[in-house]
Amino acid sequence: MVKSKKPIDIESEPYPRPRKNPFLTGHDDAEKKLLESFNSGRMHHAWLISGPRGIGKATLAYRFARHILSHGEGVNNQPIVAPPDLGAGLFGAEDVPEENLPQTDNGPLYLGENTPVFQRVASGGHADLFSIERRHDEKSGKLKTVIGVDDVRGIGHFLSMTPAEGGWRVVVVDAVDEMNPNAANALLKVLEEPPSRAILLLVCHNSANLLPTIRSRCTKMAMRPLNQSTVISLIEKYAPDLNSGDARHLAQLCDGSIGRALNLAEAGGLDLWKETRNLLSSLPGVDVRALHSLAEKVSRAGAEESYNTVTSLVRWWLEGLILVISGKDAGSSMAIKEDVDMMASIGAKASLDRWFYVWEKINNLVFRANAVNLDRKQVVLDIFLSLENAAKNVK
Repeated sequence: MVKSKKPIDIESEPYPRPRKNPFLTGHDDAEKKLLESFNSGRMHHAWLISGPRGIGKATLAYRFARHILSHGEGVNNQPIVAPPDLGAGLFGAEDVPEENLPQTDNGPLYLGENTPVFQRVASGGHADLFSIERRHDEKSGKLKTVIGVDDVRGIGHFLSMTPAEGGWRVVVVDAVDEMNPNAANALLKVLEEPPSRAILLLVCHNSANLLPTIRSRCTKMAMRPLNQSTVISLIEKYAPDLNSGDARHLAQLCDGSIGRALNLAEAGGLDLWKETRNLLSSLPGVDVRALHSLAEKVSRAGAEESYNTVTSLVRWWLEGLILVISGKDAGSSMAIKEDVDMMASIGAKASLDRWFYVWEKINNLVFRANAVNLDRKQVVLDIFLSLENAAKNVK
């Protein structure tokens, strides 16, 4: 299998960023819940949209933002009445008849690409929308690992202004669990004293990483991974040069995340997985020559993406092993019986506690390596040494 011939990057055309993506697949229930809340007149001021990376959370947030901003005069074109208190909602109390709800095959929150609101949101030029996401470092050009407090401070100024179009203001944060502690505390102040006619849509990859006080002030919207048939159809749409077998295999490896599937395809993930799996399946007797060959390959200059792919695949495999030996249904997400059987066989060689320890050790190693630029080859070798010792039940 070779890399996809087209550049697969869901952050660039023709794989549009969430703010530019008019389509969302597999999340009709989440869209309907947001729309019903919007139309009920009892809309909460902050929504925590959580779930795994790459399943469409930010795309949903921007779809909902466009819907809100396209109703600047209020539901059914009635003026918006600011509520007397938070419990009364933000959008007035009038219910919308069922026949007035959007009817479209593209989802209940769909808004066409040619509409002025869509185009202004896509370009970042809508005066009533404020977006926060990780930025690129001016010196290195690399994407920053966190969202800083300076980015979040702008929310207060934005929300202090009168809506430019007579409706309300919308803030989208992608993602809230990528904020550093100072930024999280700055956001908390906004959530504690929300202004009228404002809504915050907080995308979150892992809500366990959030301050409990932030979680408690939001309405939760938990989004599920996509099913495999949906992922396959999206792979065929965004990477049509991949054959059907590769598309199915990618769908099995990505745990319901189209973003992960496309990233794996771009990084040559199936070839890297084949090499990695061969090493894992031989535990506790790892082929030293093959291991050094893989470690050399992913540690070369310019191979950072391959390194990230291999370390991610190993951690994914180890998480699956822990699920298998703890009696959880890893097979439903992986759908590769041979891998599940292999995990069960290797997992039985040590206690569950030992595998948890190894999982934590490897995650800490990868995190530290990324933070202080440890030698990538040595990191890969250390990962497999930890796995080998566990499989041998060696301390």
